[in-house]
Order: sequence, then C-alpha cells, then structure tokens
Amino acid sequence: MKIKLAALAASLLFGAAAYADPVKIGIAAEPYPPFASPDASGNWVGWEVEIINAVCKAAEMDCAITPVAWDGIIPSLTSGQIDVIMASMSITEERLKTIDFSDKYYNTPTVVIASNGSDITPTAEGLAGKIIGVQASTVHEAYVNQYFAPTAAEVKVYQTQDEANQDLAAGRIDAIQADSIAMDAFLATEAGAACCESKGAVADDPAILGLGVGAGIRKGEDELKGKINAGIAAIIADGTYDAITKNYFASSIYGE
Repeated sequence: MKIKLAALAASLLFGAAAYADPVKIGIAAEPYPPFASPDASGNWVGWEVEIINAVCKAAEMDCAITPVAWDGIIPSLTSGQIDVIMASMSITEERLKTIDFSDKYYNTPTVVIASNGSDITPTAEGLAGKIIGVQASTVHEAYVNQYFAPTAAEVKVYQTQDEANQDLAAGRIDAIQADSIAMDAFLATEAGAACCESKGAVADDPAILGLGVGAGIRKGEDELKGKINAGIAAIIADGTYDAITKNYFASSIYGE
C-alpha cells in the first residue's frame, strides 16, 4: 500500500510540475518568418512569438519558449520535453489521434509559388511533370502527396521551408506549396521578388489542411488546454491580438 501511495503521489507531483513553472512552449527550431525566427542576438522574434507571450500573460502563466526540431516536435510534446506546441501547427484529424489542440488562433490559405510568368496553376494538371518542393512533416507534404504527386515529376521534401525557397529561387525545383503568409514574406525578399510569384490557393481539403492553427497539448491536459483557450479568447477580446497582427500583416489572419 505504501508503494502504491508513493507512486500515486509521485505521479500527481509530476503531472503538476509538468507545466507549472515554467510552461515550456515548443516552437520549431527552424526559422519560419514572419511567425518565428531568431534575431541577430539569438532572441526569437515574430508574430507567433508575440502571440505566445500575450497568451501566456493573459493566462497568468510563466512560459519559456523552447525551440525543437520541427520533425520531432510532436514526440517532444508527448514525451514531456515540452508542454505546448505553438509553431503554426494545423489542427488535423490525423494529429488529433495523438495530441489535443486548443482553439485556433489563426487560419490562412495554402498557396503554390512558382517562377514569374510560368503557366503553373495550383492544380494537378497545372503541376503535371513539375518538381514540387514541400517542407517535411507538414500538412503541405500530405496534401501534395495526395493530390499532386501522381502527376508530378517529383516531390522534393525539405527539412526547412527556407531550403525549399532557396531551391525555387535557384531554379532547382519548379514550385513549392506552403502557407500564404509565409510565402508573402518570402516574395517580399529581394530573391523572392526577383524569381517568383503566387499562383493562387489550392482547393481546400480540411481533412488534410486542417481547421486552422492551434496550440498542441498532450491528451488529458484539460486544465492547461483551458488556460490556453482562455488566453487566446482574452487577447482577441481586448484587442491585443489585432494590435500585434497589424504590426506584421495588412489584414486579419484569423480566418474563417
């Protein structure tokens, strides 16, 4: 009996300590402007970083931003290395089998980017025979494999979005599929503007592309999920969300 009680006490203590002080907010270690990227001093900056800080303040949580490699970010959550994922992760049916999500905190279209003046369109026919780049372990990789891979010449998978962008600018691939806001940031750079343009949004498939971006949380962490949801609702209600957003984007990215 003593052993069982000790084990129970330890499990309760671990469960409380897992996100009590501080809450480890996992972001992708790879730069993803304008959402999150390190500045010259190594400090993480960007729209999503500011949203994280605002949500934590509103929820009265002490949070620590914790960079984790994107392709291992869900295992890092489920193993307890981090407590929350806030890294532009779409809420999808497949991910909901493993983790839980907060309410969404943004939702933007998915687009195809290709060379200026090319006849590429964001369809299977428009990408037939083309080399398409996508970031690994993203909804975009899943979508391209489902809809474009059967007619494409090749689907080239990259560990970071920046690597895909560089190959597109250099002409080593024909197109990339990614989030519209991230691509707007790329097209605003000298290299992006010189090479490429948006070919428009792909046809939506919520089962693959998700229902917006939310904070990933371990299954059963209902108290933490409630705090995150309350924080998101609070910064939307008091105008903090819009104030942060207008410093980065010309219009709302909250979406439908």
